[in-house]
Amino acid sequence: MRTMRTVTRVFTAGALVASAISCGNVVRSTRAPAILVVNSLSATRGTVSGGSAAASLTSDVLTLVTSGGVCTPATPCPTIFSDSGTIALSLQPKNIDVALTSNNEVTITRIHVSYRRTDGRNTEGVDVPFSYDTASTVTVPASGNASTSFIIVRNQAKAESPLVELVNNGQLISAIIDVTAYGTDIVGNAVSATGSIGVTFGNFGDQ
Repeated sequence: MRTMRTVTRVFTAGALVASAISCGNVVRSTRAPAILVVNSLSATRGTVSGGSAAASLTSDVLTLVTSGGVCTPATPCPTIFSDSGTIALSLQPKNIDVALTSNNEVTITRIHVSYRRTDGRNTEGVDVPFSYDTASTVTVPASGNASTSFIIVRNQAKAESPLVELVNNGQLISAIIDVTAYGTDIVGNAVSATGSIGVTFGNFGDQ
């Protein structure tokens, strides 16, 4: 009986330690006094000469380049361009009666990009491109805004299913891109925020 009580005490102590560690992680990831806010999310279609940022994205899966190098109107060069995104961020205090300080500044270091369709067909590599993470660094001040740019649709995605099939089948895929910015404030609290933007993938006419 004494041995059983000893074993029970050991397991109980271990459970308490695990619980304390788990709770500590949860508290640390949510105790930041500032909320990271996505002010805007825009995207720019990849082109030969560069495009303009917009609140939605028309993503061309293949572009026929007709100038430069060996590329001519008679012998165009099939080219894949990535599309870029820009996310604008700011901070808001959780307690509106307490002003934020420089300790609350957040440095963003990672961007996660994922894709989903509104019809529920969301198998990566079949219905939508694969999600991925990329590095992008910017510090969001305690007051004011900050923006950072990143690749929102990679070249690789346009060379893989389901986008590569759009080159010849004439179909379109409409989806939503979710972009999550991850960072930490000066004292180490984890902070994140997500914005979304609409996208239509297809093999569009080249200009």
